[in-house]
Amino acid sequence: MADCQLQINLVKDFKGINQFIKFPFRLYQKNPYSVFPLIKERKEFFNPKKNPFFDEAKVEFILAKQRNKVVGRIAAIVNYNYIKFYHKKVGFFGFFEAFPDYHISRALFDAARDWLKREGMESIQGPVNFSTNYECGILIDGFESSPTFMMTYNPRYYPEHIEKYGFIKAKDLFAYILDLNKYQGKMEKLAERIREKRKITIRSINIKDFRNEVQRIKTVYDNAWKRNWGFVPMSDREFWWIAERLRKICVPDLCLLAEVRGEVVAFSLNLPDINQSLKKIQGRLFPLGIFKLLYYSRKINLLRGMTFGVMEKYRNLGIDLLLQEEIRRTALRMGYLKEEISWVLEDNQIVRRTLRRAGASLYKRYRIYKIAI
Repeated sequence: MADCQLQINLVKDFKGINQFIKFPFRLYQKNPYSVFPLIKERKEFFNPKKNPFFDEAKVEFILAKQRNKVVGRIAAIVNYNYIKFYHKKVGFFGFFEAFPDYHISRALFDAARDWLKREGMESIQGPVNFSTNYECGILIDGFESSPTFMMTYNPRYYPEHIEKYGFIKAKDLFAYILDLNKYQGKMEKLAERIREKRKITIRSINIKDFRNEVQRIKTVYDNAWKRNWGFVPMSDREFWWIAERLRKICVPDLCLLAEVRGEVVAFSLNLPDINQSLKKIQGRLFPLGIFKLLYYSRKINLLRGMTFGVMEKYRNLGIDLLLQEEIRRTALRMGYLKEEISWVLEDNQIVRRTLRRAGASLYKRYRIYKIAI
């Protein structure tokens, strides 16, 4: 395909956003591992009037077309919270999807790069959809299974296209899988010793006090994650908006808080892998999708260990092991068989060591890239 056959269009209206949202449905229609998001949810997610991420960000949605049909998409993102936190003019690309022809990918990267350069950015990282607080990373290893909730999936040729353009590795993100039946006796005894020695209380999130619980979790999150690579602080409004969305699928007994002398010092957020249900309805709730979603939701047997944090001064006390064991026992009782813990930074040796001790295996790898402008 020659470059002149491609048209690059900036999305300016509802029709363009609709095309942006629906393109992956064409791209992945024959892929047995793909999971499509709810179209209604994506429309809200991309709506600046509804998603608080846009309060401190600027996004350009870009489509590649050939013969008036969409053949690729990308978003160029300026996250002012990131720039304020790191004092670096780093822009991002996200939501990248394209058919196999490299010319399409190159044209999309050129368009995103040009726009970010005009916005004053000096380098690009990605993919992130919109920040590391949402989906991020290109899958580079572990293509033989569907993604879990809020994790990505992509064709095998994406890494090749990205690297051919000149992007280099910024950081790898790991996903671990844990058979919840492993090491039961050993972990139970160790967890009980930690609980007694450290006087730690583990409790479920109190849904009736949800707003205050979310604020407690945010306090831990900001403290625990502030030194992590790629961390982007969120406003209270954005954090609350995300919490409200996750609340719809939250199982309180699988969202745990750890307290020391009445202070919340750690949390573990584990969610049913709703992707097992979403895979059955192809992104549409109506007319029959809602019934399929409810039916298959009862058959979910996989958890996603989504977010975990321990405040700095309470680390190395074994709280992480205690939370993991409590989650494991509860999940088994509720009928879950496995848990994916994702994502974990490649150089986070403390968490990786904890997961190995729990019997988890590394089974997927994702990559975030970077390039100078």
